[in-house]
Amino acid sequence: MTENQDIRGTVINLAGMVDYQEGSIVSRTLLNRKAGTLTLFAFDTGQALSEHTAPFDAFAQVLEGEAEVVIGGEPKRVGAGAMVIMPADIPHAVKAPGRFKMFLAMIREKA
Repeated sequence: MTENQDIRGTVINLAGMVDYQEGSIVSRTLLNRKAGTLTLFAFDTGQALSEHTAPFDAFAQVLEGEAEVVIGGEPKRVGAGAMVIMPADIPHAVKAPGRFKMFLAMIREKA
């Protein structure tokens, strides 16, 4: 499947759509719409997204490995198959104690 291929109506293995790269965070946008985005990430060990805020809620599901997600200063371990919602306007960060893959859905509309 190519980067810009339309995936609607296709059965896909999310974890297989993004590969690890040594010393990096790899991302692949699956869908980018006004209402939100769907993005895959592959984090190499020790990589991190520094603390930041977003104006909208974000749903993160770990597909492979284990992530450390810090929300409002509180660290949470999120293992494969588990998910967490990072609330809008609350500082959060994502860290890789080991390699992991994550699916992120950003919802751009406030309730």
